[in-house]
Amino acid sequence: MDRFIGSGYLKKLNSGQVAWQSPSNIALVKYWGKYGDQLPMNASVSFTLNKSHTKTILSYEQKKTRNFKFEVFLNGKREHTFEPKIQNFFERVARYIPFLKEYDYKIETSNSFPHSSGIASSASGMSALALGLVEMESRMGSSYPDPFFKEKASFLARLGSGSACRSIEGPLVVWGEHPEIKDSSNLFGIKFPYEVHEVFLSYQDCILLVDKGEKQVSSTVGHQLMHDHPFAAQRFGQAQENLSKLVPILKNGEIKEFIKIVESEALSLHAMMLTSMPYFILMKPNTLEIINRIWEYRNNSNSNICFTLDAGANVHLLYPYSESKEVLEFVNSKLAQFCKNGEFILDGVGMGASKI
Repeated sequence: MDRFIGSGYLKKLNSGQVAWQSPSNIALVKYWGKYGDQLPMNASVSFTLNKSHTKTILSYEQKKTRNFKFEVFLNGKREHTFEPKIQNFFERVARYIPFLKEYDYKIETSNSFPHSSGIASSASGMSALALGLVEMESRMGSSYPDPFFKEKASFLARLGSGSACRSIEGPLVVWGEHPEIKDSSNLFGIKFPYEVHEVFLSYQDCILLVDKGEKQVSSTVGHQLMHDHPFAAQRFGQAQENLSKLVPILKNGEIKEFIKIVESEALSLHAMMLTSMPYFILMKPNTLEIINRIWEYRNNSNSNICFTLDAGANVHLLYPYSESKEVLEFVNSKLAQFCKNGEFILDGVGMGASKI
């Protein structure tokens, strides 16, 4: 990890700003359970999304006092509730960004999806902020080649939100050590290093917004409950095995086998919540209604739609681009009624973060 400690700054920055746009992502093989400094107990792989993103402008001004000072704005309004998480993030990354305490910061962020829509903005927000900090280092004269620039940004993002390390690149990103994934690491996400069938390069994700409220149990607490979980070891092994199975499936375009793994992973994630102590349920009745209707539609139409879930009630409806028209009709006629205010977001696979 020492290689991520910034050094060799050739010049000081007085003031300025950097701006990045970074997407959210949806895991196909899930990670649930971590150790140490935001390190995963098993490897995961995710689709990077395209339209669901966060734009972050990081303004900086040199100062004399050495302490963290920053303000966070969401859509132009001061957002004090975000600041404890940013404080925690700064404390974690300060070792790797030695100049961090030498500046005052204004963090202006906005999401392409509605705030409190039920889509986690931590992955997109933290990755955009991490990219801004690494760009500041580059402006100070740290000559980072492109692969290392993204590695360090992913490494820093992980310290703010584990899944944020998977939002730097796309279309598929692996995070966590896996014996069959070349160069995989617990420290940062890497672009999936093997051949991917064209059908998965344009995959679509319709995010069905079942619940827009705050989760009753946070992901941080949920991860902690895996430490003494009676099925933790089996779950970690299952995830590693499913990722092994997914490698040839992604290459060959075997959608039916893809569906089996992706849906099993989603249900296994929530099974860990149901069987932890204390136990909890993040799915809602409408989550289950949507899942059952997806299964019914697939059985009756031979469609290739499937679902996955994050740590929440919303349903990600995944499907090949070629089925977009039929799936949209299905969503409007059969699923939207189970979404909060009938809301859903049409998204698809993207290529990662970009400088603004």
